[in-house]
Amino acid sequence: MYPSVTPPRQVKIGAAAAFAGTTPRAIRHYHQIGLLPEPERGADGRRRYGYDDMIRLLWIRRMAEAGISLDDMRAAFDESGDIEETLARLEESLAAQEADIKRQRSAVGRLRAVGSPQGLLSKLVTDRLSHLPPGALRAADMEALLVTERIFGPLGSALQASVYIALATHPDLRAEEDRLDAAEAALDDGVDPDDPRVEEIAVQRYTHHMALMRAITAAGLDTADDELFETHADLAEDTQMSALEAITKMPYDFSPARMRCMERVAQLVGQDACADS
Repeated sequence: MYPSVTPPRQVKIGAAAAFAGTTPRAIRHYHQIGLLPEPERGADGRRRYGYDDMIRLLWIRRMAEAGISLDDMRAAFDESGDIEETLARLEESLAAQEADIKRQRSAVGRLRAVGSPQGLLSKLVTDRLSHLPPGALRAADMEALLVTERIFGPLGSALQASVYIALATHPDLRAEEDRLDAAEAALDDGVDPDDPRVEEIAVQRYTHHMALMRAITAAGLDTADDELFETHADLAEDTQMSALEAITKMPYDFSPARMRCMERVAQLVGQDACADS
């Protein structure tokens, strides 16, 4: 003989949550947003849930598992929503989530393959740098590529990678880069923007830039850049933000003298480009 068991007519919130596969906190939230009507309370002031309440909780649980939003659930219960519109939004949301998961898995794969934070850069950049030996890129190089990618997108960062490939494979250019970095940093030490050293360092930086461009051309990196741009031209407009917006949001503690030096370098490079055209 089996013992006689009489099921309860009502249960408290903990038992209701356990049966529905949710939490008391979630049930309270459903009450707050009007998704689940407040049940009657017992003599002790606690909520008591009956059969209809449990059925509604089970439907809420199933809809949540399907990814249906709480607002759409409310509309479904009120029969005021368009189910096709709801499902269309849900499919769009799921497709976006799948794309995000694909990108995340790709990033994890690059991290495993590269074995360094370099793998967190976009695939275009990581592939571009794949032939370099481990440790060839400095942390500052990767930081610069990270910023470039944020401003100009993956294609812009991949094109910029040519500079760091040249630096990593030409010790003389790297040494000059380090010297100029130190000289420019010294301009932050109260140097007047009209100090002759500003123009001197700007000319030296321009000369170094041209040497980098020659090294990039000699190594065939410029041809690779052209092929990269042609293959991924659709990404050229996929920038994260405008350069002007980046200037106003990315904090740099540069002095007026250093900013003046950077402006002069840009002017010299621009004049050279105009002369070639």
